[in-house]
Amino acid sequence: MLYINMFAMKNSLRFPKQLLILVMILQSIVGISNAQNDLTEIKGLVMSKDSEKPLESAKVSLIGTNLSTITNSEGKFILKFEDNIDAETLLVSNLGYRNKEIKIGDFGTNELKIYLRADRTQLNEVSLNVYKNPEKLVRQLFSNKSKNNLDESIMMTAFYRETIKRRRTNVSLTEAVVNLHKKSYMSRSKDEVELEIARKKTNYKKLDTLAFKLQGGPYTTLYLDIMKYPEYIFTDETIPDYDFNFDESSTIDNRSVYVVNFRQKENVYGIRYYGKLFIDAESLALTSASYSLNLENKALAKNYLTKKRPRGVVTYPTETSYKVDYKEKNGKWYYAYARVNLTFKVNKKRTLFNQKYTVSSEMAVTDWNIYDQDVSFKSKDRLKPTVILADRVSGFTDPNFWGEYNLIEPEKSIESAIEKIRKQIKKEEKRKS
Repeated sequence: MLYINMFAMKNSLRFPKQLLILVMILQSIVGISNAQNDLTEIKGLVMSKDSEKPLESAKVSLIGTNLSTITNSEGKFILKFEDNIDAETLLVSNLGYRNKEIKIGDFGTNELKIYLRADRTQLNEVSLNVYKNPEKLVRQLFSNKSKNNLDESIMMTAFYRETIKRRRTNVSLTEAVVNLHKKSYMSRSKDEVELEIARKKTNYKKLDTLAFKLQGGPYTTLYLDIMKYPEYIFTDETIPDYDFNFDESSTIDNRSVYVVNFRQKENVYGIRYYGKLFIDAESLALTSASYSLNLENKALAKNYLTKKRPRGVVTYPTETSYKVDYKEKNGKWYYAYARVNLTFKVNKKRTLFNQKYTVSSEMAVTDWNIYDQDVSFKSKDRLKPTVILADRVSGFTDPNFWGEYNLIEPEKSIESAIEKIRKQIKKEEKRKS
C-alpha cells in the first residue's frame, strides 16, 4: 500500500494524519438512484470581457439567499433553486473583476454568456501606507478573527468532488453532497461532515496495477480553511519562518484587497510553502489564499508526501496547489470553496511502469443556515476524518441523480467519463436481463 500526505508540515507532529491518499486494489461497484423535484435551473458561462477566456472559480450567488455555486475550469456553472424562492437576481464575482448582476429572466433554455470586466482600481497610497510591514498585516489578519469570522455554528450544504487522472484520462471519479457542521471560528471544536448522497466510478484497466484512493474525503478540502485551522500553515510560532512582501493590490466583490506574497525561509528544513494571501483592505479579513510546495529538491521530494508504499514503487510529487475562498455576509466571513491538486510521477523498479497521476479534490458550499448547537449527526451518517469516501459510495446512475442539489458543473473530460460509465451500466443491465 502507498500512503501519500495531502499536506507537508515543518513539524510532523502537527500533520493532520487523516489527509492521505491510499493506493490499493479497489472493489466492485453497484448502482443507486435519486429522484428529481420540480426546480428552476439556470446555466451560464462566465468569461473575461477583455480576453474572452473562461473564468474559473467565479462565484455565482442568488441574491437574497445563501444559495451559491462556482464555475468550473471551463467557466461553466449550473444553479438550481425551488420555484417558491422569492429571488430575481444573480450576483457573479471573481477576484480582480467587477461584480455583475444578472436578472434570472435573462436566462432562457440555452446557456447564457456572462462577461466580467477587469477591475483595475488600486489601493491609494494612504491605504498602502497603513501597513508597510506585510508580516504585521498577516498577524493582524489572525488577530481580527473574532471580529471578522462567523462566531456561531452553521449547517452548510456542500458539493464535493474528487478525481484521479492518469495523464489526461479520468480513471476515478467520486462525487458527493455533504452536510457540514461548521463550528464557530472561535471554537476549538473540529468541524463534522455528514454524507447526504454520493456516487463513484473507477476505471480499473486505466489504473494499471495501482489504484488510488483518497483518504480523508471532504476533510481534505475542509482543513484548508486557514482561519479555522491555522495550525496547518500559520501560527504565532511559525509566522517568523516566512518572508512576506506586498504584491500589486486587487479587488474582489468590488472591494479592494491587499495581496501578500509569502515563502518559507530557506533555513526551514524540508519542502517549503509559498503562495499568496488576499486580505480585504477594509476589514482585514482573509478573502482567499492560494499556495503550493517548492519541489525543486528532487532528492528530498522523493519520499515527501509519502508515508508508505509498495515494495519497488517510487513516487515523486511534481506539482501541488492548494486554494481556499471565503464569502462575506452581514460583515462576517465564512468558508466557501477549497481545492487541492497533487501530481505524482510513479515508477516501478525493473519494469516499464512509469506513469503520471493527478489527484484533485474540491468542495463548494452551496447553502447554509444557522443551527442549534445541540443538533448532532446520526452515527451512521457521520464521516470520520480518516474516511475513504469511495468505500461509502455505491455507483453511478441516471442524469437526474442529484435532483435538487447544486453541484460544480462537470468539465468536458468528466462529462465524457460519466457518459462512458452510463453506457457501461446500460450494457451490464442488458446483459443481466
